Amino acid sequence: MTWRAMVRRHWPFAILFAAGVALRAAATVAYRPALIYLDTPRYLGGDQGGLDPLGYTYLLLRPVLLAGGGLTGVAVAQHALGLAMAAALYALAIRHGAGRWLAALAAAPVLLDAYQVQAEQTIMPDVLFEALVVAAMTVLLWPRPPVARDEDSSPRAATAPLDRGAARRVRPALGWVACGALLLGVSATVRQVGVLFVVPLLAYVLTAGPGWPSKAWRRNRALRALSVLAVFAVPVAGYMAFSQAVLGTGFRLSNMNDAYLYGRLAYAADCATLKVPGYARPLCPAPSTAARLGVDGLSTDPSSAVFSYRPPKGISRSAATRSFDQAVLTQQPLRVVKGIAGDAIKVFALTRDTNPGDPPIARWQFQEASPSYRAADESVLGGNHGPQVTEPLAGALRSYQLRGGYTPGPLLLAFLIAGAFGCVASRRRHPALARGALLATGLALTAAVGADLYEFSWRYQLPLLVTLPLAGALGAAAFLRLAVTRRSGGGGTMSRCTTTRTSQRSRPSPAALSTPTTGSGSAETRSSAVTGPGAPTPS
Repeated sequence: MTWRAMVRRHWPFAILFAAGVALRAAATVAYRPALIYLDTPRYLGGDQGGLDPLGYTYLLLRPVLLAGGGLTGVAVAQHALGLAMAAALYALAIRHGAGRWLAALAAAPVLLDAYQVQAEQTIMPDVLFEALVVAAMTVLLWPRPPVARDEDSSPRAATAPLDRGAARRVRPALGWVACGALLLGVSATVRQVGVLFVVPLLAYVLTAGPGWPSKAWRRNRALRALSVLAVFAVPVAGYMAFSQAVLGTGFRLSNMNDAYLYGRLAYAADCATLKVPGYARPLCPAPSTAARLGVDGLSTDPSSAVFSYRPPKGISRSAATRSFDQAVLTQQPLRVVKGIAGDAIKVFALTRDTNPGDPPIARWQFQEASPSYRAADESVLGGNHGPQVTEPLAGALRSYQLRGGYTPGPLLLAFLIAGAFGCVASRRRHPALARGALLATGLALTAAVGADLYEFSWRYQLPLLVTLPLAGALGAAAFLRLAVTRRSGGGGTMSRCTTTRTSQRSRPSPAALSTPTTGSGSAETRSSAVTGPGAPTPS
């Protein structure tokens, strides 16, 4: 099939893809050489304490810089990753039986969301992290028999559950699972929350294939789970060893100091009833202070007690902070859970706003003037100015972003509900769809909630744009196939058998066509051959 034929066949996606290319071209021209964030110097060699894992530095940033691409080359590479992610999501949805419109909807958020485009233009690890997640989903979900398709590109619904042999044919091979586990393990070296991906990965592996609850099933799943854990751990342990031997920051993924967890717990704590040692009492903020600073301020603001506190002699600040954190976790865990849950549902709001105490959403929005982070700009660009801004394009991008150029929260919620439906409603009839929805939904929830354990930031919600839409598309495809199955009588209801056109030579006589027979179901059908008393019944 030529590329023109492919464009004609998949024209809804082609239109969205062209719009995505235009947005990225505008961002590349509007902000040169790229957008700089206050954490950018950390990935260019300024992170001496190992606060964040530096997989982004060694996998993307330095290779492009060493190749002579400069920061503009890094931004262009990240835009290319964004377009590739959209193509992969569309192809996955099509391969699993979603129609062209449904598959295009799965790819639309990553193509058109202005917050995604802004992140791709910024020298930060978020886009590489997303790309590793999408690559892992592609590897894990691609190797299955393609769905039979009609000429209008709508899936033919299966009318019966897969038998044991068919289910075994769609079971993912161990080699593909190992590649997916390796990619998810590598994602943990880019953003530490990726280490939690082992949970949805194991859930995907343990639900793959028939046979429960036989001993063979348990033995096979145990082998797969152990293999997946071993492969997943290779890049994680490798980076930790690199951090110890080369970076000198210890055998760890990152050195997230006590302030990160303190901010979440101090904001949730009820200091009036909390019992803590006397030396740790100054760490409990007044209600007015907690309300003013919020989780982000309690973690990062110099006026926060975690920075200004001076412990008594013989007790370190870290020890006092850990004592406070332990007291909140053991005495008031429900308040902590409530705070995390309240942050987790913010992403489903209709609009994108900054709540008191959250990191300002303006950090992730296009600006008409150069967004200035003085220390970062000087460190990265070597001057007192930020990126050069082409005002007409920058203004157009900002207007697009603020006036609806983002994925609305209710749509993300609809994707989540559809993905959850796909996880449970089609696991017997369409196990590949169910496992795909389970994997995508699990990765989405893990990435978002894992970040919300520390604080809510719109930046940390970006992985939802490449996971929840695919989960929703697979769940919707499962719903449509189940609906067609029930309508056609796959569950034992009355159904009408269709006949296919035959050649004149083999066409049976009218009398033969009217001979009633009894099929395997409850519906009466018409046989296509004369069955006499002594003739065998055709199967």
